[in-house]
Amino acid sequence: MAMAFKMATTGIRVTDECTSSFMEMKWKKIHRYIVFKIDEKSRKVTVDKVGGAGENYHDLTASLPVDDCRYAVFDFDFVTVDNCRKSKIFFIAWSPEASRIRAKILYATSKAGLRRVLEGIHYELQATDPTEMGFDIIQDRAK
Repeated sequence: MAMAFKMATTGIRVTDECTSSFMEMKWKKIHRYIVFKIDEKSRKVTVDKVGGAGENYHDLTASLPVDDCRYAVFDFDFVTVDNCRKSKIFFIAWSPEASRIRAKILYATSKAGLRRVLEGIHYELQATDPTEMGFDIIQDRAK
């Protein structure tokens, strides 16, 4: 499998599956969210879970582990006060307090490289517990 991008600071690579899944979410709207994980053995960022178009933000938050770090992107569709349909893509860096320190450092130092590959992200959230990434925060940021 060819690698789309090598993250210079950590030597972690982003797989083509990550970028192609993101493009499918962004342009074809066939995914509502994507969860990414770092495979420490192969030193690659891979797709952990893909949420179908019918899934929602609650499904995304339920799919995040309570004891390990992840990255996620969420496609938030909404209607403005002017009755216009809009879509904003959120990047979420999930680093729960129960995760290993090594994982927290690895995810923190690899985040910028993944963000560079995923072009078209509007907002970023960093969360250590579910209250820091509640749906109300997503709604407030998108306005």
